[in-house]
Amino acid sequence: MKLLLGKTALVTGASRGIGRGIAIEMAKQGANIAFTYLSSPEKAATLETELADLGIKAKGYRSDASDFKAAEDLINAVVTEFTTLDIVVNNAGITRDNLLMRMSEEQFDEVIKTNLKSVFNVIKACQRPMLKQRSGSIINMTSIVGVKGNAGQANYAASKAGIIGFTKSIAQELGSRNIRCNAIAPGFIETEMTDVLNQDTVKMWREQIPMKRGGTPIDIANACIFLASDLSTYITGQTLHVNGGLLTI
Repeated sequence: MKLLLGKTALVTGASRGIGRGIAIEMAKQGANIAFTYLSSPEKAATLETELADLGIKAKGYRSDASDFKAAEDLINAVVTEFTTLDIVVNNAGITRDNLLMRMSEEQFDEVIKTNLKSVFNVIKACQRPMLKQRSGSIINMTSIVGVKGNAGQANYAASKAGIIGFTKSIAQELGSRNIRCNAIAPGFIETEMTDVLNQDTVKMWREQIPMKRGGTPIDIANACIFLASDLSTYITGQTLHVNGGLLTI
């Protein structure tokens, strides 16, 4: 039996990488998929076709989740098109890495706005239909860096740590209405973005992981499916670490 059959899921930042993997695997589990993209219309069109070929309803929306009004318009459009909104995966994010002594105010603000404020924007808007239907699963993508920090990523770490605290608070606010809110903290995940890195560096990173491999978008997608499905109806306010043992807490 498909775990998400008949549910509607929104995945932000899904035109590539982890977001794309989440959208595809959720569709395979029977979910209708709404997804957002910002700068890759060709990739978004390809994904929309690929999702529809799996026999579910799919639609891509060009939307900037870091814009409050745009996020509100997005949720309204999704609910109008799909009738319900059962699952929201806040995946959109960026990096602007630099040592603090070289980091500009713009680099800090841009990462906080895109990674953290976007989560506020989307959840602020999606809580309305979820409150009305008295159900929903919200999944926020944080990072191992948000837990342990990383030199050169103070802005990114701050945004991802903020997501964890935000997730816990929203879980407490919405739990009585049967709306769950959890976070997933990926470790080193290999995508097309890591393919361009020096392979000796990638090999070194793999050797530091107890499982001796990087994760894949499917590894993250499977965790999302679990938290989105009825298998996790008594789990909320938690951060699920998916990192091959790189960090144990």
